[in-house]
Amino acid sequence: MSKFIIQVNSPAYGSSSSYNAYRFTETALKNGHVVDKVFFYQDGVLNTNHLNSPASDEFDLGKAWLSLSERYNVPLVNCVSAALRRGVLSQTDANENQLSHWNMEPPFMMGGLGELVVGIESADRLVSF
Repeated sequence: MSKFIIQVNSPAYGSSSSYNAYRFTETALKNGHVVDKVFFYQDGVLNTNHLNSPASDEFDLGKAWLSLSERYNVPLVNCVSAALRRGVLSQTDANENQLSHWNMEPPFMMGGLGELVVGIESADRLVSF
């Protein structure tokens, strides 16, 4: 059994990388491995935008991440700097920036690269998509 950290660098749509990250994470968990956290970085933070509205016949990757987190209690962490640059805000960020709207809600949470580095120290493997 290995302990993984998954880093997602690509947006939810327009590339298969995020879907591959999701499938890898799901498979690892089903096979008894531990996923310490999924860290969304660069364009990967766009996975956490609650305003993503795929067509009804398309796979909803945002909902899939939420379901996976709920089923296996895996933290979903956004790089706060990357998220703010790309217009992904939590309620706290919206309040701090005096904005009336936000588009990221729990269980997604904001974090920093420090969380990624500390997590890497305790994980067996970092897998980046």
